[in-house]
Amino acid sequence: MRRCFLVMIVLALACFTRAGHLQAEGYRTSIGTGADRIPIIVVSGTPYEMGLQQGKLIREEATQMINSLLQRVQAAGPERASDARLDAAWNAIAPHTDVRFKEELRGFAEGTGLPLKTLQRAHALPVVMDYSCSGIAAWGAATKDGHLYQTRNLDWTMELGAQDFPCITVYIPKQGIPHVNITFAGFLGANTGINAKGIVLSEMGDSPGKDYPFEMNGVHFTTLFRQVMYDANNLDEAIDLFKQAKRIKKYHYVVGDGSTRQAVKMLAHAPDLVIWRDNDPADELAPAVMKNLVYQDEGRGAFQPLQKVYGKIGAEELRDIACQIPIKGGNILDVVYDATALEFWVSYAEKQEEAYQRPFVHFKLKDYLK
Repeated sequence: MRRCFLVMIVLALACFTRAGHLQAEGYRTSIGTGADRIPIIVVSGTPYEMGLQQGKLIREEATQMINSLLQRVQAAGPERASDARLDAAWNAIAPHTDVRFKEELRGFAEGTGLPLKTLQRAHALPVVMDYSCSGIAAWGAATKDGHLYQTRNLDWTMELGAQDFPCITVYIPKQGIPHVNITFAGFLGANTGINAKGIVLSEMGDSPGKDYPFEMNGVHFTTLFRQVMYDANNLDEAIDLFKQAKRIKKYHYVVGDGSTRQAVKMLAHAPDLVIWRDNDPADELAPAVMKNLVYQDEGRGAFQPLQKVYGKIGAEELRDIACQIPIKGGNILDVVYDATALEFWVSYAEKQEEAYQRPFVHFKLKDYLK
């Protein structure tokens, strides 16, 4: 009996040590196969610890991506992407940026060996550049099962090659809500994502290059999205975080809640914030609006196909529509969420083949929260 008890103690200690090791180091896995394989980085702990873990696990790709991105943007010649302009942009947004993000970036610098200043410049690029996208959210009577489905098309530029460094990061923070950032190796800001409460985020940029120099004394959406995923338990809490943020530039957002099955569209043209719910006659796209559905496609033709599948919308239907409305020539990432089931389907561009032309790979958040 005593021997059996000792064996149990040894096994328990071994399990504890392994669990502690995984928590301290994080781990790397993947989804998809071949050209469709996407690295998955799973990290946990404090923001600094999660940054350190992530940096070690994605070091090679992140180093290539960050250095290549900066070199290519600066070689293209826009003065706003010079080191001095990027430093000024970072200094403008830093006082408004969640301290957890800055701590994670510090850990990531140590984990990769990349200079913190270089990472700050890379994370300031979306602040000074302009790009445009689209997003749709449907739920309730609009869908086949009442779930909240949401899309996010990221339309930027193929020439910079960010699409060649796909990365999905799963965060399990010591404090805060577990969440997923569907991103690129080395980029910790979120262009889109989902948390374990079913909050899902999409963005569309409205600031044309002619508006530069932009107002940058506020929080950029890529760090605001991470804050919302950390802290928002429901749609109302997410909306409050957007209201409290000091806005910069011009954006649209689609914010969904898979748990309560509702979503809103926001017009965030600094300093103002306008919020539309479904079927709102005040919506800028009215009368092309519907119950249990919000969207922003910049006039690229989403309304008619949405009408055709209304009441039968699911992931497959929204994947089809998302692939009809990207800005062709710059579609580097497409995501379709089932925010109620905490899963999504993702397609990254690969070399010069755009995301809408490529297969979608399936991801289930619950697989990483066990």
